[in-house]
Amino acid sequence: MEANIAIPTDGKNTWSGGGVRPFGASYGKMMMWFFIVSDALTFSGFLAAYGLTRFKFIDSWPIADEVFTHVPFIHGNYPMYYVAFMTFILIFSSVTMVMAVDAGHKMQKSKVAWYMFATIIGGLIFVGSQAWEWNTFINGSYGGVKTTNGKVLQFVKDGKQIALSDFVVGTRMDERVTHSKKNGLWFVSGEEVPKYSLAQITASYKADPSVQIRIEKIDMDKKKKYILSREKGLAELANGQRVVEGANLSANEYGNTIFANFFFFITGFHGFHVFSGIVLNIIIFFNVVLGTYEKKGHYEMVEKVGLYWHFVDLVWVFVFTFFYLV
Repeated sequence: MEANIAIPTDGKNTWSGGGVRPFGASYGKMMMWFFIVSDALTFSGFLAAYGLTRFKFIDSWPIADEVFTHVPFIHGNYPMYYVAFMTFILIFSSVTMVMAVDAGHKMQKSKVAWYMFATIIGGLIFVGSQAWEWNTFINGSYGGVKTTNGKVLQFVKDGKQIALSDFVVGTRMDERVTHSKKNGLWFVSGEEVPKYSLAQITASYKADPSVQIRIEKIDMDKKKKYILSREKGLAELANGQRVVEGANLSANEYGNTIFANFFFFITGFHGFHVFSGIVLNIIIFFNVVLGTYEKKGHYEMVEKVGLYWHFVDLVWVFVFTFFYLV
């Protein structure tokens, strides 16, 4: 007959309800790990869907090096520079979080507060940069022409993509007058009218032989697109449906609209996680300053929110790799 073994319930290795703690983790830390695993599966599903969709529409998928080329307050073409900076800031904030947890284990209140503050600043810079990137993506960089068959015509000169404003001449031909008392109701809402008409773009294309039209990828490894002949270019322009400037859920000057859908959804979902982490970090930061955890005799709450922050940083590494680099 087996002897009954009593499990002590008053030690630090047990949960409040009794029983030995699995892996030596507290109830709060274990629940955080459950959340992280479930959220990781969610992000994995999103990235898998992105990869499958990109493979299906590879011929019209935008090239990240041509989309994310801007740096705040600096004019020029700097592909991926600012996205790399955002990534560095977020990873560095993970380092400061590690240092905050380590200081908490040593019961160093002031260091925990300073490292938490640095982590919050890093998170705010990242979220602010992501908002700026969204705004730049929505406003667009170059402009293009969407044809009736759904293709997007991009214009290049000397092998580099150029904006419509760099070669289109003439005045705007399709101007609308906004609603006002003196002219009556003309229109209340709707898509913003493009700055250029199809006729202007076609005329400028005919007048400048150095401008070429690029349309579809032919080699993703080398990141090249197919350059149309003058005849085919004019034929595609004749098939033009509308001018596209910027990217949104219904149009995308860079290529397939689904790219914009995934961009807004995946980066937005991750940005929400970062924002949530910032809010949690701010709450923990004030508790640290007020000495809440000093009175409790441990900084486990800092460690739990640190697990969430590291997860958010790790997810961004995968998003950055698959969405921007591959």
